[in-house]
Amino acid sequence: MANTIELDVRPYLRKKLEPFQLIMEHVARLEPDDVLLLHTTFKPTPLLGLMRAKGYHYSVQKKARDHWLIAFSRNKARVKSGTDGETTLAEAGEKAPIGGAETASEAETVKHPKGGLPTSGTAGAPSVIRLDNRGLEPPLPMMRTLAALERTDPGDQIVIHNDRVPVFLLEELDQLGYPYRIEEQPDGSAVVIITKRPPAHP
Repeated sequence: MANTIELDVRPYLRKKLEPFQLIMEHVARLEPDDVLLLHTTFKPTPLLGLMRAKGYHYSVQKKARDHWLIAFSRNKARVKSGTDGETTLAEAGEKAPIGGAETASEAETVKHPKGGLPTSGTAGAPSVIRLDNRGLEPPLPMMRTLAALERTDPGDQIVIHNDRVPVFLLEELDQLGYPYRIEEQPDGSAVVIITKRPPAHP
C-alpha cells in the first residue's frame, strides 16, 4: 500500500540546524509508490537536483514567502497528486543548478562566491570546481556541494572550503563511494577535496 509521509523541517532551518540527514533518513524508508511531502522555508534547489539523480520525480508549490511544499516520489503520477494548487513539476534525470538561486544574477553569485574560482581544466581533461561555502547557513553548504557533484563528470574534482569539517557530508560521500581528502585549516575551517568516481556497474 502506498503511503504519504510528511516531514516539516522549517523548525530546524529557523534554528539554523542541518536537516539534510533527517531528510535522507526519510527518503531511505520510502517504497516505490510512497510520497514524501517536505515542508521547507525556501526552495531547496540543490536538494531537488540530488533527488532527481536518485531517480525521484517531484513537484514544488510555494504556499507562502517562507513556506515551500515539495512532493517526492519514484511514481510520477503520485507526485502530481501530492500537492494542490499551482506547482512546478520535474522528472527524474533532469539536472538542477548548483546553487539555490532564483535569478540569473543570484545564480552567478552562488557559482562563484568570494574566494571561489570557476571551473578549470582543458577540453577532455578532468575539471576542478571550487566552492567557498564559508558563511553559508545549513543546509546550503552540503546541498550545493552535492548538487555540484551531480553536475560534474567522472574524474572531476570538487574542492570545497567550509567553516568546519562537514561531518554529515562525509557520511553521504562514503555512501556514494566518492573518495575525499580533508585539509583542516589553522582558523578551524576545512578544505575538502572530493573526486567523482564513475558509477559502479552491477
